[in-house]
Amino acid sequence: MPLLPTDILIAGQWRRGAGEPVDTVDPATGRVLATIHSASVAEVGEAAEAAARAAANPAWRDLLAHERARLLHRIAELTEEAAPELAAVQTADTGKTLAETRALALSAAGTFRYMAAALETAEDTVTPSRGPYVTMSVHEPIGVVGAINPWNSPVASDAQKIAPALAAGNAVLLKPAAWTPLVSLALGRLITRALDEFGLPTALLSVLPGSGRTVGDALVRHPLVARIGFTGGTETGRSIAAIAGQKLVPASLELGGKSPTIVRADADIEQALAGVLFGIFSSSGQSCIAGSRLFVAREIHDTFVGELVERVRKLRVGPGTDPSTQVGPLVHHRHRDSVAAYVDLARSEGARVLCGGSAPTGERYQDGAYYLPTVLDGLANTSRTCREEIFGPVLVALPYDDEDDLVRQANDSVYGLACGIWTRDLRAAWRIARRIEAGTVWINTYKQFSAATPFSGWKDSGLGTEKGRDAIRAYQRQKSLYWGTSDAPLPWAG
Repeated sequence: MPLLPTDILIAGQWRRGAGEPVDTVDPATGRVLATIHSASVAEVGEAAEAAARAAANPAWRDLLAHERARLLHRIAELTEEAAPELAAVQTADTGKTLAETRALALSAAGTFRYMAAALETAEDTVTPSRGPYVTMSVHEPIGVVGAINPWNSPVASDAQKIAPALAAGNAVLLKPAAWTPLVSLALGRLITRALDEFGLPTALLSVLPGSGRTVGDALVRHPLVARIGFTGGTETGRSIAAIAGQKLVPASLELGGKSPTIVRADADIEQALAGVLFGIFSSSGQSCIAGSRLFVAREIHDTFVGELVERVRKLRVGPGTDPSTQVGPLVHHRHRDSVAAYVDLARSEGARVLCGGSAPTGERYQDGAYYLPTVLDGLANTSRTCREEIFGPVLVALPYDDEDDLVRQANDSVYGLACGIWTRDLRAAWRIARRIEAGTVWINTYKQFSAATPFSGWKDSGLGTEKGRDAIRAYQRQKSLYWGTSDAPLPWAG
């Protein structure tokens, strides 16, 4: 594993933070990996002021779009080259499997590369004239952007905010999750290296670890932060939205989920079994789009769920560094305890635990934050277990009678992030997909992503979008220009 970073990036300079020390822990072993000193409130202010100066620096402000695209391409190259090291750091910090963290690092590189291409081909508009003038719509940077990310997929989430923000011409203050700052700091080193190679101010990026109550709050409230991008819990998102509303600045919020995955009676059963397993138990269930509510047509429910449970029992649980591992540890022992408490709640609500329902036993697991993949049934869709986001390897199976019953139950949630549908009937897939209240619907697949395809949440799952060509415009302000073309005097001219 590469040397783990301990300094943080403040106003373009790497140094020890003045805030409280936070231990980052390997969730597979409980071993402390590094101690990171958080940013202080004063350092957030220092970073914001330096970012505003960097954003206004002519070397950056006047850089042409295709030249900014060259910078993004260079960041993509560096990220791709460093993918093995980034993967190792993220696996140590989050417990994810190396296969997943390598894919996330490569996804981050792809996001920078896509945003570079989108920037190269972005166009402003000459709008139709309605008088003796030429009208143009142009887009300009916002200035300083605050980006706050969660602990479950940091490097990919970081790229989804940093890449369009830089493409749009802004400076970025990034706050990674307190539990998992290491890969964000490693990515920050790559980005500052690219900025330095291009002779650009390194204060265009700060990476400011710390708690949400201290660093996150200071970042969101700072008067120079003119746009906020947040991924995380819904209640925190509401607080951020309230502050953004008071400041009258835009915010995009990717929040929680309790996503339905649907198996119709005509589904390819083998494909559906594999897809349901992957949709909930990959990433140890620690994914906002995890397919955590399984709706199966009543006529195949018992057979399908029985076969699913047999396969869940065979999933290989272990450290992310073991190539055979399918389900790694949860990110932190406190989070593992939260997941266990939800399963206890399910029992109190009358659930049957079909498999899992506890931490694994044995010397290999005793110091780690492990929890067995768990399948529950016997609950109503109105139970708390079916309503609240558990964010762990816990699946609730529910039967449905017909399409109207299915749609009613699937949509009976405060969340609307994602959905999976497994069926051979393309007409039914189209019909159900359009009736489901969710920002993303997968049909005969799950957890596939494209940097070119917008991602958004409905209802309590968020506001705004990430990814896609329009992501760059979301980090800019629109301005209209009018050019008079007539020699005739204006009204009231002398």
